[in-house]
Amino acid sequence: MSTTHAILEDLALATGVLDRSGHERRDPRLLDALLTDPATRVVEIRGEKAAVDVADGRGSLRLRAPQSGDRTVLAAALGRGPDGRAYVAVLPLTTSEELDGSWLTLRRAGDLLDRLDAGLFTTALALANWHGTHGRCSLCGSRTEPIEAGWVRHCPKDGSEHYPRTDPAVIMSVIDPDDRILLGRSPRWPEGRFSVLAGFVEPGESFEQAVAREVAEEVGIAVDDVTYLGNQPWPFPSSVMVGFAARTAQVDLTLDPVEMAEARWMTRDEYRQLLRSHEIRTPVGISIAKRMIEHWLGESVESAARG
Repeated sequence: MSTTHAILEDLALATGVLDRSGHERRDPRLLDALLTDPATRVVEIRGEKAAVDVADGRGSLRLRAPQSGDRTVLAAALGRGPDGRAYVAVLPLTTSEELDGSWLTLRRAGDLLDRLDAGLFTTALALANWHGTHGRCSLCGSRTEPIEAGWVRHCPKDGSEHYPRTDPAVIMSVIDPDDRILLGRSPRWPEGRFSVLAGFVEPGESFEQAVAREVAEEVGIAVDDVTYLGNQPWPFPSSVMVGFAARTAQVDLTLDPVEMAEARWMTRDEYRQLLRSHEIRTPVGISIAKRMIEHWLGESVESAARG
């Protein structure tokens, strides 16, 4: 039994080329300067969507020059592209405007975009979600105000500063001695939808400890040989998914009914047959979960489903 696992490369959302130019944010005049420069490009986030132009199976963000109203709503400097061009996100926290079909979520558009656009959308959405849920000081409850070009919120009452949060979560493909993968279904998911296990890292834990604890809690088995596979920003609303492969010698499962409606071991042939018969659905699109299953399977989910 091999104990080595190749690192997953080119994960969606994880290969951006955006230079965040964090040092520029300290200039309180930065946003004013960028939003009066016609060379700046603006990405608008409305709800969880951005405008995307799609042609021939590829997509590009519909970017524009700054407009006079951009300084009247929340904005954030995203950084600079490889050519030095500056990008700014406009993040109205509410919108009543009805959007046409060109406005897509990151889940829908993420694998259509190139590295720069995917990084812009991911960063802008993460900031929008943070600002939308952290408008008050966690110390005194006062309304905070954005500073440092949208990357910090300052409390004018107690002087505290608050920074965008990222909640680390582990996601793991668990493999038994017969090289079967463990897939489970959350009670919140529809019948037939299965994926690898995942859970948030708790205070005081390493990633490897979190893998072992989550597997033990959800399905009642112990794992070892926990090996890093890769990671992916996941701004839904504020996570980073850290992927691992793990081995176990135990195959008898004891499910936590709060966390797991179903869980089952599958061989590669069983997995392919269940896909082709439409008895199971598995992660698709931009998720690291899909790539982890394909890493074990040895082919794409789409190829396996076609037969």
